[in-house]
Amino acid sequence: MSAQESAAAVAKRSEERPPSMRDLLASCAAADAVSTPPKAPGVDADSEDEAERDAA
Repeated sequence: MSAQESAAAVAKRSEERPPSMRDLLASCAAADAVSTPPKAPGVDADSEDEAERDAA
């Protein structure tokens, strides 16, 4: 956004075109980061993956 461009102009321009692949991937990564709880301390990620496969 340049100094002459208002926030409304940027918002209008973004409504006129579909989101880029970069924007979509960034949104997915952000959603995953927010919706995935942190790992418990002392839990090995590999053993957790095995437990999920065994449960399925």
